[in-house]
Order: sequence, then C-alpha cells, then structure tokens
Amino acid sequence: MRYSFDTLVIGSGIAGLTYALRMAERGSVAVLTKRARIETNTRWAQGGIATVMDPTDSFDAHVRDTLVAGDQLPHPDIVRICVEEGPARIAELIALGVEFTHDKGDPSRLDLTREGGHSARRVVHAKDTTGLSVQLGLIAATKDHPNITFFEDHHAVDLITRRRLGMPGEDRCLGAYALETDNNQVHTFLGKAVMLATGGAGKVYAYTSNPDVATGDGIAMAWRAGVPVVNMEFYQFHPTCLYHPKAKNFLITEACRGEGGILRRADGTAFMEGYHPMKDLAPRDIVARAIDNEMKRTGEECMFLDMTHRPAAFLEDHFPGVHAQLLEFNIDMRTEPIPIVPAAHYCCGGVQSDAWGQTGLEGLLVAGETAHTGLHGANRLASNSLLEGMVFGHRAAQVSDELLKSAPANLDPDVPDWTVGFAHDPDEKVLIAHAWDELRRLMWNYVGIVRSNKRLLRAKHRVEVLNKEIKDDYWDFTLSRDLIELRNIAQLAELVVECALIRKESRGLHYTVDYPERDDVNWQRDTVLQRGRRR
Repeated sequence: MRYSFDTLVIGSGIAGLTYALRMAERGSVAVLTKRARIETNTRWAQGGIATVMDPTDSFDAHVRDTLVAGDQLPHPDIVRICVEEGPARIAELIALGVEFTHDKGDPSRLDLTREGGHSARRVVHAKDTTGLSVQLGLIAATKDHPNITFFEDHHAVDLITRRRLGMPGEDRCLGAYALETDNNQVHTFLGKAVMLATGGAGKVYAYTSNPDVATGDGIAMAWRAGVPVVNMEFYQFHPTCLYHPKAKNFLITEACRGEGGILRRADGTAFMEGYHPMKDLAPRDIVARAIDNEMKRTGEECMFLDMTHRPAAFLEDHFPGVHAQLLEFNIDMRTEPIPIVPAAHYCCGGVQSDAWGQTGLEGLLVAGETAHTGLHGANRLASNSLLEGMVFGHRAAQVSDELLKSAPANLDPDVPDWTVGFAHDPDEKVLIAHAWDELRRLMWNYVGIVRSNKRLLRAKHRVEVLNKEIKDDYWDFTLSRDLIELRNIAQLAELVVECALIRKESRGLHYTVDYPERDDVNWQRDTVLQRGRRR
C-alpha cells in the first residue's frame, strides 16, 4: 500500500514522539514502529533526566560536567543549548501528565538525585523507572490525537530519496519503505518531512543493556542514503549490568552509585579510589574500564556493587524496580552486594545533525540516540540522553515548517512501489542466525572496552566478509525482520570499526593500547565518515 502524510516519524521513543506531537499541530503525522510503540530504548531508561532545577546548581556547572565527562570533545554551543532548554521541556512533560518523584520534605519541589560525573543533584526521576513513565506519558498524549496515525510492527527498510530513484535535481528525502512484519508486505510511506528517531544500536554487541529493537536502523539507513555519520568509535559500555545466567539485559541504574553504592572485588575490597578522584562517582567510561581491568587482573567473572550500608527502607523507596527485579533472581540488594559486569549501552556517535536536528539531506531530520548533535563527545554524561531526545525533538519541529512548504505538492506519482524481484524465502535460516551470532561476538571480543590495532584490523576483515555475505542474502531472500536488522547491525559494525581505526589516540570511550594517551593537538575533533570519502 501507499501512504502519504505531511510528516513521517520513524521511531516512538522520547525524541520521535516529542517531534510527532509538535508536528501534529501543523498537519498529518505517521509514526512507524518496528514493534509495539512502547518497545523503545526510552522505555528502559531507569535513572532520569539531567536538568538544572535546584537554585544552588547552575547551567554553567552542568555544562562543565558534560564537557569533562565527554573528555573535552562535546560541542560547547550544543551543550549549552541542551542544558538551558532542559527545564522548559521537563515542564512540558509534567503538563502531559508524567509523574516525577517529588521531594518528601517539600512536595512542591521535584526530588533530585545524583549520578556519576555530576557535581550536583540534578537528575529528575520517577523512582527508578523514569523512562517507562515518560514513554507512557507520551503514548497517552499521542494515541488519540486526530492528526497522528501509528503503524505498529512496520519495520523501516530504507529511505526513499530523489538520488536513489534517479530523479534529476537536488537530492531530497521523500519517505521510506517499510515491511509490515505481520504479513511480510512492503509499503511505501511518503512525507514532506521525515524524522529518524530509531534509537541506538546496542545489539551490535553480544552483551548489551539495550532491548532487542536497538539495531541501529536509523543510522544505517541514513548512511546508505549518503548522510555523514560521526564519532561511531565512541560506544558507551554501562559499568553496572546484572551478572546472572538468567538475566538477559538488566541494567543496575547509575543512581545506585549516585546514592552511595560502592564497587567492590569478590573479596569485598573497594577499588575505585585507585582509578579516579571521584571514586565510585567517576564518569562511566572510567568506571567501565576499571571494572574490566579488575576482572582481567583477578580472573573473576564479575565485580560487585554494594548498597548494603544504606538503610533497607531507603533502598526499597528509591529503587523499587531494581529491588523487585533482583529479588526475582534471588538477590537481595538490602543484604548482599549485586554482581555486575559492563555491557554495551549507548551510541555516542550517530547521524550528523545541526542544532535543529537537520541533516545534510534535505527533508531528513534526526533526533535522540540516532543523532550526533555534538552533546556527548567521547562519553555521555549520565542522564543526558533523555534530555537530548526531548530538546532536539522539540527543536526539529521548530524548523520543519519550511520543509513542509518546500516539498513538492504531490510526491506520489514520482515514487515507485517496492519490487520483490527474484527474491525467495530463505531455505537455510541458519545462515542468518549464524551471521547474527558471529558478528556480535567478534564486536565484543575485538571492538570492546579496550582495543588494539591488531584486534581492530581482524574485526575489519571479518566484518567485510560478513557484510558481503549479508548483502547477497539481502538481495536473494525475501525480507524479514531478522534480515533487515542483521543488515543494519553489520553496517553499524563496519562504521564503528572504521572510526576506531581512524582515531590514533585514547579518549573517552575509545581506549586503545597502541595509542594510550589523549592527543589534543591532532585529535580533539570529530571523526566524520561519508560514503565514498573520509573527513
């Protein structure tokens, strides 16, 4: 089928739905979601939203903390925009009905917690399920909106552009092809403005805190459309994911360390004092490397996060979600340390965009984890992710009026429908399953927390071979969710490896034994890739 809307939004997390709500004031909006609309990275965010709300805090302090955590690679102008516009966006979420936790001593004020890398309490939260509260609030605000239509279980395949179709004139994004996974039909979605807000790509690694939807779809689609991507070498590994044979991707929120959690070895000794002056409150990149180093040095399979010195009632009140989930694994955080390991968590790079979410391709915008705005630099400060999504989802809508006006009046006659060609159902699905497993394991082993040229070059070779095999499968087989996602994570793997090989220093999340020092003279700049050239 063919659908035409004023605005097409791909993704239903905080960035996508913030943008959809604003654009619904201007015309018709379609929201594509690859699974149910609630299945997003936003939904699983535990900690909160970093925003200056306390009069003893300041925008300058939040900016400074972000620059330090990002190892001096964030763009200062973007950081200040995001920090200063945060309070207004929080007020809008409250107006939508999102219920944040309030201060027990003064119920008129929001309760603020502290997380690693922050110099003050500035994290607005809804207990320890902030992302779920935000997601439900945005879904409630959009589900009955007369100008918003959701297409659940519609997996975007590729962007439709004038260049892709061989049309003359300047390139422009016209929409996207999407697979309806319930019946395996590919539909054509057209939009005068197209927003990519598909979230991150944690599934490119064997171990991740991310849900199954995080396969880097938006970044891969933008790359194939010729849009530059930036800083893909900076993949954040969250320091504290639960280590348990039955726990798939359970994150222990950063707020646990913010509220006094102590990282310990198996013998009970604390170790972060030897790694950073902020000890257990150090930024994530430092803590993740410290845990990784301790595991390798001692031969232990995990380290431990100890909260037992905090009152039981405090833990039950502040971390009800974490506490309840841990009890299901027979772990009581009130009386015993939590076994933890690092896991892939957040993509600090992404599709190159400006301060308004605009990309180099006319008609295409990007926001949230899919985007590289310049906010995070070489390492994301805790709880700056939801902040970025809502700020730039809002800002993108402010410049989209011009896109609606400049688009051709009728896109429909010029865009062909998807053709299956000679593709057939796969006769050996094991080929796809094996490629999934091999790709994610080699990325974990060769392109993880600590890297080397030898491992990166080996990864580059294997990823190139896998990409060729996957490309053949893509054209030979009829489309499926697994095949689309495999194609995308393979593309993401190639971009991460390429960026990591380019950067000849260690900075933030990119640590290589071959260049162990930071080099501000040569490398205090972004790594920018574009198809056919390197910048």
